[in-house]
Amino acid sequence: MNDLKLDILAIGAHPDDVELSCSGVLAKEAANGKITGILDLTRGELGTRGTPEIRDTEAAAAAKILGVSVRENLGFRDGFFVNDEAHQLEIIKIIRKYKPEIVLCNALYDRHPDHGMGSELASKSCFLSGLRMIETEVDGKKQEAWRPKHVYHYIQWQDMEPDFIVDITDFMDTKIESVAAYSSQFYDPKSGEPETPISNKNFFESIKYRAANLGRYLGTEYAEGFKAERYSGVDSIFDLK
Repeated sequence: MNDLKLDILAIGAHPDDVELSCSGVLAKEAANGKITGILDLTRGELGTRGTPEIRDTEAAAAAKILGVSVRENLGFRDGFFVNDEAHQLEIIKIIRKYKPEIVLCNALYDRHPDHGMGSELASKSCFLSGLRMIETEVDGKKQEAWRPKHVYHYIQWQDMEPDFIVDITDFMDTKIESVAAYSSQFYDPKSGEPETPISNKNFFESIKYRAANLGRYLGTEYAEGFKAERYSGVDSIFDLK
């Protein structure tokens, strides 16, 4: 049986969703000694540029840059996966395998329909994973029920007002490096592949200036924002910045 327990599991519909949206937090918490991991739902096989095999290699490189302890891919159909029992059970198996305290998942809604679908699917799977009457097995061994303490949604293409923001100033360079690992997908003036909404120079530069915009609310240089499904609490009002 797996004995690796995660503090944070970041789930993305496509390889690079996590890097673009919450990799600063993953890198920061890994540096703080937390155990982090990434779960990709698809291989991004419908992407205009590159191939699934190339993105597999890029995802592995990005994971190494971020210092995550594990990265898995469920191989769901890009563009066609749905929020149903079969897909939920596969995610439940991963949640019960790694027992994360926190799950970070896709934006509540976004330009790409997979992002909203991934958000709904991950969120429901996190809840169902805590029900012991739902039985799952891995390698012939029954899994124990496990529900993450918190599920948060990162922000993607579409701007939305975050419920909280996290300072990533010291890890902005790491975030950019992890995104750049997907060289087949993002800005490359020498590439002969078709241009997409995320392959132009403006999009790549927006990663930094969007993080800078959130950072100004904290009085820091860069930050990442998240939406919460439930109210968040602190022990003391002085814990708020």
